[in-house]
Amino acid sequence: MRFQPSRNSNTVGDKAMGTGSETSGDAAGTRRSAVVRTPAMDLFTHRARHDPALQPLAERMRPRELAEFVGQQHLLGTGKLLEATELPSLILWGPPGTGKTTLAALLAARSGARFAPLSAVSAGLRELREVVAQAERARGEFSQRTVLFLDEIHRFNRAQQDALLPSVETGIVTLIGATTENPSFEVNAALLSRCRVVQLHALDEAALQALIDRALVDRSRGLGAQSIDCALEVRKELAVAARGDARRALNTLEVAARIAPVHPDGRRTIDRALLEQALQHKTLLHGPDEHFAIVSAFIKSMRASDPDAATYWMMRLLDAGEDPLFILRRMVIFASEDVGLADPRALQVAVAAVEAFRFVGLPEGIFPLTEAALYLATAPKSNSALTTSSAARAAVAESGALQVPLHLRNASTPLMKQLGYGAEYRYPHDQAEAAARQTYLPDALRDRRFYEPRESGYEKTLAERMKWLDEQRRR
Repeated sequence: MRFQPSRNSNTVGDKAMGTGSETSGDAAGTRRSAVVRTPAMDLFTHRARHDPALQPLAERMRPRELAEFVGQQHLLGTGKLLEATELPSLILWGPPGTGKTTLAALLAARSGARFAPLSAVSAGLRELREVVAQAERARGEFSQRTVLFLDEIHRFNRAQQDALLPSVETGIVTLIGATTENPSFEVNAALLSRCRVVQLHALDEAALQALIDRALVDRSRGLGAQSIDCALEVRKELAVAARGDARRALNTLEVAARIAPVHPDGRRTIDRALLEQALQHKTLLHGPDEHFAIVSAFIKSMRASDPDAATYWMMRLLDAGEDPLFILRRMVIFASEDVGLADPRALQVAVAAVEAFRFVGLPEGIFPLTEAALYLATAPKSNSALTTSSAARAAVAESGALQVPLHLRNASTPLMKQLGYGAEYRYPHDQAEAAARQTYLPDALRDRRFYEPRESGYEKTLAERMKWLDEQRRR
């Protein structure tokens, strides 16, 4: 048996591709199909999609209007970016569970546009062309705009993203793309120039607790009909454990409600032990953008000589499944770039940590990792390796290929000696304290200084020696 869904079915909030049908109507309420009919759907699929009992709690609790939307106050409200009813093309960028799909559907509904959802995970150019063709028909026959919602837009390759340009440029569709990745890296520049990038933030604990409380009391969509007791401190703990993800919070709450024992009076109680059982493992996986943010925090903490923060961010990386050798490579770089000659042993410690980790592996390899991070964080700092190499490179770019002074050239043949190669070269070991009393730079750079020792750690000693060497050269 096949079932053709009603033409006035509502698609707002439906994330799946091709669900429901988009419609248009006049003021009298007469409705006609504005687009090609949606494919036939069997009765069981239709029931599974629309029966609340068969939907996860997070899906059932999707807001039906903007007034129900929780969080993102920097975007919604009087005078805010998304308050205007005129909807531009947008890229919604934010972590999972922050309401990107729901917000797109609600904005489309408020603007009176058709909502055509696609997922870049499963859709391709064929599905995209179908949506554009339907949008052209809706605009031509019924003067109705179409909002194309493309979830996981970063999954589209360059050619697929380019295919969006003409329809966005001409206004056939208003594009709302959703991504957890940094659009600067994942979305074509041409497409970005036609869209406004809107960043959604992870929900704070107050917003998550409001969603949890709503789900516990809502009798039609939430868990209110099940008479569930959940103490305030347990709800707060769940809000913290969700780490900004509304979907994680609600789905964990649903799991806890299912496994909660039923009391004789029919009530259920979710306590801390039950919540921990529902949470199981607190996954800390993060996307590429958050990955680089945590790496940046790790390096900046070591640079600021904060061993506690450095260790915390390193553990965040490790618990999220980061390759320990990647972290060790960053520490080897840091040992030269940020510690440098202020403590030359830092590089030895970092390299030794690499070898030690390769020798013992995990879990014991966490100890040389931590030891290296603590040493680098607490070591005196000098970025003279960075500043000196940058200054020398700038001089090369500025001056070009300057000739090597004759006294620095090797006289490998009699002709070279006759031409003056190596003449007047002073062998440092023949000088007092092996001090060089010559100029080793080309004449055009004779008085240039690239290395400026810092008054930090061992480099303070080097600064004193460099001062003495300068005096010897001046003599």
